[in-house]
Amino acid sequence: MESQVRGGTRWKRFAVVMVPSVAATAAIGVALAQGALAASFSVSGQSFKVTADRLDGTGFSQYGAIDQGYTLKGEKVARPVAVSAFRNATISNMCQSVVTPDIPLVGTVSLKLTAGTGGTKVEAENLYIDVEELSADATFKNIDIGVAAKDASKGPGMAKGEQANPFGFGQQSDVATLTDVKQTAWATTAGTFKLSNLKMSLHKGVNECY
Repeated sequence: MESQVRGGTRWKRFAVVMVPSVAATAAIGVALAQGALAASFSVSGQSFKVTADRLDGTGFSQYGAIDQGYTLKGEKVARPVAVSAFRNATISNMCQSVVTPDIPLVGTVSLKLTAGTGGTKVEAENLYIDVEELSADATFKNIDIGVAAKDASKGPGMAKGEQANPFGFGQQSDVATLTDVKQTAWATTAGTFKLSNLKMSLHKGVNECY
């Protein structure tokens, strides 16, 4: 089975991303009281943007969770995310940017990182991305929608350190291919993350990947 979707969603509490067109309007509410924790660390008060020409993933699964973290003022906060997980992934022409505002005597500074350029791809194993917003063209092979998160066996499983509801909504597929990817995320973890042709730069003002 193959399905395609394109679009973007601003997350308020929780909404499923990368849903095929046959279920593009699906949005599953997840109460913060469920105590789900996507990342196994306290998440910073800054989200980051990522773009990529193409992501090819095998062993894909996705489920809703909550990232526990801080604001830039040090206040504790819980943020709803959709955790996209891949057993293996390759990424072409990846850009990642984060903006830090109000630095004394400097102002706003942007950090930008690029990798996977020049025909050599970024490679990752057991990759987890805590996504707030995403747009892309996506194709899935052998997809299951509505599987309990704990039973999404095609992916790498629910990440260690999580307190996500194992009986909550999930989806999975053997293969996921995304092109023209634009996403806002709060955290990324991976067993291995090989960044070929890595370049990092600082810029005054706002200089983001998109």
